Parts: sequence; structure tokens; C-alpha cells
Amino acid sequence: MGRRNYMIRSVGFAIVTLALVIVFNFLLFRIMPGDPISILIHNPRMTRESRERIREDFGLDKPVWLDVERLKAGDVGGAFDTQFTAYVRNLSRGNLGVSFHTRRDVAELLRERVGRTVMLLLGGEVVAAVFGIAFGLLAAWRRGSWLDTTILLWALFSWALPTFFLGIILLLLARGHLPMGGVVTPGLTPKDGLVYYLDVGKHLVLPTVTEAVVVTGQYILIMRSSVMEVLSEDYIMAAKAKGLNTLQIMRDHALKNAMLPMVTIFALTLGIMVGGAIQVETVFSWPGIGRLMFEAVSKRDYPVLQGAFLLLAVSVVLANLVADLLYSVLDPRVQDK
Repeated sequence: MGRRNYMIRSVGFAIVTLALVIVFNFLLFRIMPGDPISILIHNPRMTRESRERIREDFGLDKPVWLDVERLKAGDVGGAFDTQFTAYVRNLSRGNLGVSFHTRRDVAELLRERVGRTVMLLLGGEVVAAVFGIAFGLLAAWRRGSWLDTTILLWALFSWALPTFFLGIILLLLARGHLPMGGVVTPGLTPKDGLVYYLDVGKHLVLPTVTEAVVVTGQYILIMRSSVMEVLSEDYIMAAKAKGLNTLQIMRDHALKNAMLPMVTIFALTLGIMVGGAIQVETVFSWPGIGRLMFEAVSKRDYPVLQGAFLLLAVSVVLANLVADLLYSVLDPRVQDK
């Protein structure tokens, strides 16, 4: 029952986390200063009745959590006709609302941009994982040497770098060599074939490197620690006694067993990269979910902010759930009893 209980607990924890995310997602943008209607309407001649009508159209005329007046009057059903219940009800139907600013469906706005953000995040995650695992393994192999010290210093330095600061530095260094922003050069379309996709790849280089560098340090540190722990095991001593050289031991024994924590760190770093995507997409004018959130903040566009935040939060929770479930399968210590 050990593995089964582990998986049930993981799924239960994910469900509770998602419920808390939904509540927090609703509350977070309601406590922000400013009135979205005042930002939407710049016409000083608009009457109060017109403002209230617009507020009613967007559901902002209802109480946030509970209508106390209706509850006192005995109208229990009406007391719960609030912004929160409307939000949850619409969410259960897949309706994320309508943008205050563009008047477009939020789900449609997110669908247009989610592919670009996924491309950026996966690219950065893969690059970080490949280089982080390689340098972590190298540092553990040459532990105590100048090479190990250099790699550790780089890992700590990259981990401490602010994402937006690194992005600005890369912009300055790559000026004149790589595109400074956007997805593709204006005028190019998918009909242009290979030229189009190569151009998209060039635009993706700087934001991908920025995303990768800030999380590579974590892969290095975790991989180094994991390999060093594996190298202290008895079966490594047995492999040495058999006459295997260092390269064979690292390749056939240490690397395979040290990779298990990488499943967890892959999911954990995804959360960091999601947060960094807002800064990266803003610095490089990359039109993804992060850029959309940045633009929505200044406009107090609650539905867009809620939809984007929910999408990113759910992706992180699901990624961690998948990592937990894989861990229960890959780790022999989590066994049925």
C-alpha cells in the first residue's frame, strides 16, 4: 500500500493546492489599488448611471464574497450571488471571462499566446537541464579541484542573478548580432518556410538563454550533491574493486542512480521559470503569457490577470504532480507493502 498511498496523497495535495490557488487567484486582484472602471473609462462627461451600467455588465456591482443585506433579509440563495460564486461557476464551465480592456474572451487571448510561452519555457528548461547535469557531473567527478570550485562559483553566481538584469545585459552584449525583441521579423510568415522558422529561432536565442542561465545553477548544485552521495555507496566501492575505471563508474553506475532527483528538480525549476517568464517576455518584448500579464497589470484587467495567473499556477501544480507520480514509479524505496 506504500506506493498507492503515496500516489493518493500526491493527488489529494494537488487538488487542495488547486482549490487554494483558485481562491487566492480571485482575491489577489481584488485587493489591488485602483478602480478598473475608472481606468477603462476616460470620458469625464460619462454619467454615473452609465458607469454603473458598465460595472453591472462586468459583474462588478455584486458583493465580493457575501451579500450581508440579503442574508439578513432571509434570502440565503441571493446572499451567495457574488463575484466569487460567479467566478467559480464560470470557471467550472471553462469561461474565464471577458477582458475589460479589449472586450475579447480571455480564453481566446491565452490560446493565442500560450504556445509562445511554452516554447520559451521548454527551451530554457531543456538547455538548463543539459548543461546543469553535465557540469554537475563534472564537478562531482573532479570534486575538490579548481574545476569544481569554478563550477560551484558559477552556479551560485547564476542562481543569484536577477532575471531582468541578465536579460538587459544580454541585450547590450548581443546588440547588432541577434534580434533585440519580438518573435519574428515583420513581413515574414509561415508561408516563407525555413526562412521563417530560422528567424523565429534567432529571436528565441536571447530569451531562452536568459531563462536557462538563472536555473542552471540549481541543476549543477543538485546534480553534484546527488552524484557525490551515490559515489559514497557500497556498490561503487564494489565497482572499483572489480577494476572499473572512473569513467565507467560514472557512466554505468553513478549517473543512472543520481538522475532520480532530477525528476523533482525539473518540476521545481519550472515554477521559477514561470515567474521569470514575465520579466523575460517584458525585456525582450516576447508576446507570450508573461507579457500579457504585464500589460494587464497597468490596466487593472482582472479577468486577463486571473486567467493568466490561473493557467501558469495550474501548469506548475500539474508538473509537480507528474513529478511525484513518476518518483513513486522510479524510486524503488516507494514500494507496495
